[in-house]
Amino acid sequence: MARAWYSYNGIGDPLLIASYIFAPIKPACLNGVNICSIYTPNGGPNPSVLSTNIRHYIANTLSTLVAQPDANPGLKKYVYGKN
Repeated sequence: MARAWYSYNGIGDPLLIASYIFAPIKPACLNGVNICSIYTPNGGPNPSVLSTNIRHYIANTLSTLVAQPDANPGLKKYVYGKN
């Protein structure tokens, strides 16, 4: 399934799909104390699902303040943070 970027609305629960809206371009943010965007299966205006991995990456981004996954600098990042 194709993936797309979704921007966090900043007010809802970051673990709910309704808290994200489709972003037509890759975000400029990367690291920070708040969730910025997620890269997940395209579901139209909102993501179709927040997988267990994406939920894990969201939690890690909020606790480490670093885009996730962070294990290897060469890995594709699926959750971005912002200040």
